[in-house]
Parts: sequence; structure tokens; C-alpha cells
Amino acid sequence: MIHRRLSLMGVLGLVGLSVTLGAGPALAEPGEPEAPRVELVLDVSGSMRAADIDGETRIAVAKRAFNATVDALPETTQLGIRVLGATYPGDDKKKGCKDTQQIVPVGQVDRSAAKAAIADLKPTGFTPVGLALRKAAEDLGDGGSRRIVLITDGEDTCTPPDPCTVARELAAQGTSLVVDTLGLTPDEKTRKQLVCISTATGGTYTAAQSEEELTDRIKQLVDRAAVPPPVAPAPVTGTDSCDGAPTLTPGVYTDRERIGEHRFYRVPVQAGQELRASVSIAIDRQVARDYGILLAATVGPRELVRGTDAGSGRSDVLSTGLRWSAAEEAGPQPSGSTSTANSAPTSDSDSGGLFGWGDDDDETPPAPTEVCLVVSNSFASSTSSAQPGMPLELTIGLTPASHAPDAPGLGRGFLLLLVLGLAGLIAGVLAGWLTRWWVATWRN
Repeated sequence: MIHRRLSLMGVLGLVGLSVTLGAGPALAEPGEPEAPRVELVLDVSGSMRAADIDGETRIAVAKRAFNATVDALPETTQLGIRVLGATYPGDDKKKGCKDTQQIVPVGQVDRSAAKAAIADLKPTGFTPVGLALRKAAEDLGDGGSRRIVLITDGEDTCTPPDPCTVARELAAQGTSLVVDTLGLTPDEKTRKQLVCISTATGGTYTAAQSEEELTDRIKQLVDRAAVPPPVAPAPVTGTDSCDGAPTLTPGVYTDRERIGEHRFYRVPVQAGQELRASVSIAIDRQVARDYGILLAATVGPRELVRGTDAGSGRSDVLSTGLRWSAAEEAGPQPSGSTSTANSAPTSDSDSGGLFGWGDDDDETPPAPTEVCLVVSNSFASSTSSAQPGMPLELTIGLTPASHAPDAPGLGRGFLLLLVLGLAGLIAGVLAGWLTRWWVATWRN
């Protein structure tokens, strides 16, 4: 569930790290929710020796980014660290493809111990990404909110198991496990593999070309793991027009939108109800500066209200929202739209009395206004257009309409001016008379 603020919006979300060497996952007290758990999986294969990030080796940049993350985050999340390709320097692929170890068990963080665990790591061997993901899922245990953050600079060199297949297997288990992927200067083949891994589990993919980008993204991802969304969004697929768009009831939904795409959804709004909607889009890739998102409510060709938000590269989430009351005349329903007159009203009672329908069995509620919501964006990117859409989170709410108090009418406005004018005239006459009296008295 995508919030910016992933907000009603929000969005708009996304770390608290905690690790003690030798400690296992902390167990929640009876009746308390389990603490979120996150494991960082760091690639320490031979390719991490390349010195192409700000003139430094990839492993050096990754270590500093991790240290900065540990120093900055609150102690609210259970953290573990697993590495791959860190110990076997030989050419035996069978041995090299088993080279993955958990160097910090999931548990409360010990900052010094966590930094010491990666301080002496040196780029060494193969890249068994699939096996490392499978082992990381075991490290995190079952139940509760779990997140794997994979940091790598290359594709798996040890298939099988294929990492994308492993990700699909983890997703098929139906557990709350998300895999986010971070690619260090990835080539196209690596990018496709990392996108496949993250998409399969509902995670995000990001390419990092600098130390700053890598540090910021790790912090964001682990922070999201520390504060999981209170409501699990329901998946929905918007359409490219209002005709045939999915009909939504109040709730939180998740979808994906490509750059420059429009996504449409329909919401029936009863008379006396107010529609409140918000959307958050996660910017999970490099995009050109100066971009924006739009959320608009329409009926047929007529736009009722809109909400917008814009950015220039300083945020990883954009969010906006809108409000519209069915008391505001929306005009006739668009031809060809699906009638939702039989939809159940959103109220505390099946009678519908909250919205003034009455309790008489012979009365029928008025047909709802079918509002079409459209989400669009103005992102631009030089990367392949074949990438999956960016994750978006859409929140829909229906409440009793709130009406602003009436402003004074034109007639009452003129009456007020008349009263003020008369008062001013009387005050002027009295002031003049008193002044004349005072002057005459003083001279005498």
C-alpha cells in the first residue's frame, strides 16, 4: 500500500533496524502484534569490485550506505543480514553456488555489531540470488510483516533455482513477505530479473547510480517495513476508459500505472453522500525531473473536481486527493454506463435513513451518481517502456455529505451597507455637534 505522505492518501509509508549477534527473531507478547522483520541480502560476488560508482568500488559504496542506514533509524524493527558470494573464491560452480550465509540473525539491533559484520567483507565469488532469497525467507520465519531488501549488481549466475521462480514460490505461499530489489548500475538483463523478483511479491525495484541514491532508498524500504500499512490493499486493475472500469466500494486498493498512462475506476455515490478519494504513486525508478500526478472525478464528459501534486525529484511518493458531494448536481448519467441502483448504501443501517431515503417500504432510494475516477501522471523516463507500471494506492471513502453554511445573500449585503451608512451619518452628526459645543464653551 502505496501512501507520501502513501497518506490519504499515500501515499502515502515506507526504518527501524535492530540486531544482536546470536539472537533469534523476537517474539511478541500474547495479544501484541509481532514486530516487523526485515533482512538485507547483500551481494558480495566478484563483480562488486568494479569501481564505477562515483569513482569507488560498488562494495565500498554499499557498505557506507548500510552504515548510514543503521545510524539513522529507530530501534523498532527486527533486522537480519545475509550475504551471497562472500566466502568461496574458487572456480567450482557447484560449491560457489551454495555460498550464502546469514551473518546477523534477525533480532534487536546492535549497531556496532551490525557494522562490524560487514566491515571485512570482500568481493569473492558467484551470485546465487535464488538460493539466498529462499534462505532469507526461512531466516524471517512465518507470520507477521516480513520484508527482504536485495542489493545486487548483477543477475544470478547459479540458476537453478531461478530467482524469479523462487519469488513466485514465496508469493504463492500467501504469506506477508515482500521482496524489494536494488540494482547497482544494472544492465538490461539484470534489471529485468530484479523487476521480475519484486513484481512477483508486490515489492519495488530501484536502480541506484550513486551512493546517495542507494542510501536514501535503503532507508525508505526498511522504514516501510518498520511501519506496515494498517490495511492490506485489495488488488484492482483499472481500465483505459470509464466504460468497463471496475466498480469500487469504500476501501484501499492497489494497482500499477505505466508512465503517461490513465487508469479509470467507477464509484457509485448516493444522494446525501460525499466521495473522498486519494491516490499515492510510488516512484520506484529513475524519472526525469518536474513531474506530477492527477486524480479527477468525472460524470460523462464533465469534470467535477480534481486534485494534483507535483515534484522535482525530491520525493519517492506523490499523493493527492479530492472531495465531492452528491448534493452538488452532477447532471445526467452518461449513456451506456452500468446502472448501480441496486448497490447497497454505505451507512450504519440497511434502512438508508441516514441519507434521507425514509423507512417506508414503498419508497426506493434514488439511483446513485456513478462517478468515474481517473488517475494520470506526467512522468518521463529514458529507460525501457517495457517496465511494469509504478505501484499506486487508491483510497475510497463515502461519508454523509457536509455542507458549508450559506453566505449572506445580495439583499442582506445591501441591508448591511445601509445600516452601516446610517450609523456613520449619525456618528458624524453627533461628533460635529459635540465639537461645536466644546469650541463655543472654551471661548467663553
